Amino acid sequence: MGALVSLVAVAVLALLAFVAVASDDLRLVFGAVIPGVAFAVFLVGIRARVIRWARAPVPFRIPTTAGQQKSLPWVKNSELDNPSGTLGVVGRMFLEVLFFRSLFRNTRVELITDREKVNYIGTKYLWAAAMAFHWSMLIVVFRHFRFFVEPVPQAVEIVQYLDGFFQVGVPVIYATSVLLILSLGYLLLRRLADAKVKYISLPTDYFALYLLLAIAISGFLMRHLEKVDIVNVKAAIAGWASFQLVVPEGVGALYFIHVFLVSVLLVYFPFSKLLHAPGVFLSPTRNLANNNRAKRHINPWNPPIIGHTYAEWEEEFHDKLVASGYVLDKE
Repeated sequence: MGALVSLVAVAVLALLAFVAVASDDLRLVFGAVIPGVAFAVFLVGIRARVIRWARAPVPFRIPTTAGQQKSLPWVKNSELDNPSGTLGVVGRMFLEVLFFRSLFRNTRVELITDREKVNYIGTKYLWAAAMAFHWSMLIVVFRHFRFFVEPVPQAVEIVQYLDGFFQVGVPVIYATSVLLILSLGYLLLRRLADAKVKYISLPTDYFALYLLLAIAISGFLMRHLEKVDIVNVKAAIAGWASFQLVVPEGVGALYFIHVFLVSVLLVYFPFSKLLHAPGVFLSPTRNLANNNRAKRHINPWNPPIIGHTYAEWEEEFHDKLVASGYVLDKE
């Protein structure tokens, strides 16, 4: 049910942008005003969430560990899985952010009924799909800088050339565009087909996948099916930088659908679980060294504890204790 609701929601959003093309006033709203407001919400929302996380007190070391902690000299510790210092944390974060090291070791449980045994099997499909999606998304977003910057940075041109290295199709089909759609399709089918994953999936999980998939497909079709005048698009975007709301000429409904869905994603991003992108750097389960045995960590926000000795307790309840026949130490 959650998958269907999310699919309908994304379809309605796309239809809303499609209908707006018929009106010149709405073309300006959907083509310039909404993207500008969405980008502002995106920046303010991320800033607010990051500041909130940064201010959260973390007096203790609570890293997620998957290896031997550093203790005695003759016990070999796992510095990447259970870092004891800053260098280990940097190495762990590097492998986690760029290569999803913890997901690489993902396992699935298999029940062998005839032998009454539970078996844990390594599975790399989810890791491969996650790597393909995140890296493709990063490269696609980086390639889009050619629409916002003039002249186009050389780094963007190099990435764009390597992305279309195989020279398939006219215009060239970028490898990351195909990988992005395929990886999102796998992640969506996994939630729909795997009963265990489907059981714990929320409508928001499906909504994010449907929205990203719709953005990727509309962008792909806009490049290869409904040709868009890139010069006019760049000119319009340059006008946005100087607060001149301009809708590019020579664009069709697919352009407005794509831009509007991206705007929805920008607004949705700071308030969803998609914010794990910057959040991983502020996660105390990842960015702290596990040195609890080597150093004592005291919570500075603990209220002062006023001691109550036994002698003070006897003095406070003296009369009641005597009346009950209790033998006091002082007497």
